[in-house]
Amino acid sequence: MSFLEYNVKTVPTGARKVLFLNWPLVLLLIAVASVGFLMLYSVAGGRLDRWAEPQMQRFALGLFAMFFVAMVPIWFWRNVAALAYGVSILMLLAVEFFGTVGMGAQRWIDLGFMRLQPSEVTKITIVMVLAAYYDWLDPKKVSRPLWVLIPVLLILLPTALVIIQPDLGTSILLVAGGGIVMFIAGVSWWYFGTIIAAGLGTIWAVFASRGTSWQLLKDYQFRRIDTFLDPSQDPLGAGYHITQSKIALGSGGFSGRGFMQGTQSRLNFLPEKHTDFIFTTLAEEFGFVGAFSLLTLYALIIFFCVMSAMANKDRFSSLLIYGIAAAFFLYFAVNMSMVMGLAPVVGVPLPLVSYGGSAMLVLLVAFGLVQSAHVHRPRGR
Repeated sequence: MSFLEYNVKTVPTGARKVLFLNWPLVLLLIAVASVGFLMLYSVAGGRLDRWAEPQMQRFALGLFAMFFVAMVPIWFWRNVAALAYGVSILMLLAVEFFGTVGMGAQRWIDLGFMRLQPSEVTKITIVMVLAAYYDWLDPKKVSRPLWVLIPVLLILLPTALVIIQPDLGTSILLVAGGGIVMFIAGVSWWYFGTIIAAGLGTIWAVFASRGTSWQLLKDYQFRRIDTFLDPSQDPLGAGYHITQSKIALGSGGFSGRGFMQGTQSRLNFLPEKHTDFIFTTLAEEFGFVGAFSLLTLYALIIFFCVMSAMANKDRFSSLLIYGIAAAFFLYFAVNMSMVMGLAPVVGVPLPLVSYGGSAMLVLLVAFGLVQSAHVHRPRGR
């Protein structure tokens, strides 16, 4: 036993937990959030109070929540996983009856001091309940049809409630995140291969049906697909947002136009420049260097999560960390693909950078769960 290990084991339990935190991960989260503060200050035209200051306050609250969650033993979070999932389902149902409307969708619950988006909470509770399920389930039963059906239903129930809000982006993330947890848990790849084949077959059938008597989509829906594939077909209409986004991305070049010098954002050509399209502002002002630097920070966060999951001998903790890392990856992968024209615009924020309360707070609580699993993982004596 090393001198450092001896000293760590002799300090009080609370202090030991603080020392056992994954501090590189904490510093990376702060670094990414700082990039967000900087960009929100820029898109507000040099005003701190408009978006950057409220975002800083939310991050401080979220950081406190992360440390609080990290100090709670991981067995507690395993035991309340089903309850947390059930509460998130009830919140999604509450949105249907008491939810507030914004940007044409009913997705939020007004709590007075903030607007909570229950679908953001559900992204994490799905991971929790699936990790608890596969921790409980005999590994020999993981790929048997009955035991595969149960997690599928756990995923599809909240997904259906989110789709009718409507929120296609979040519903995609729910399915993808849950599917990744199932794959990591050991569900046979034949199930996933069958689903992928069915999806590709459906896409082929949709395009093959165009102009026939059995056309599967309406004409206007096909026009939306055409615009996604080639935004120049409607540059002032449906293709306007992605066209302006690509202009901003390209104009940044290698090193960018300079801080607060981006013309697309400053002249309000970019849509939702402080939320979904904030990455384009970063790329325009700091160029390839800035965009690649942010992507590197994201990749390092994933790396430290994966390393923590691999070192954890507890099945629930390992699956939980992998699931949260996957959800985090899907966040920024979908957002970046969206603003670059590689995916449809579905309204997914850039994690810890885009302006917003629910997404940031929920994400930091999720990393609190990662920290709890890391702090309380089985260690040798």
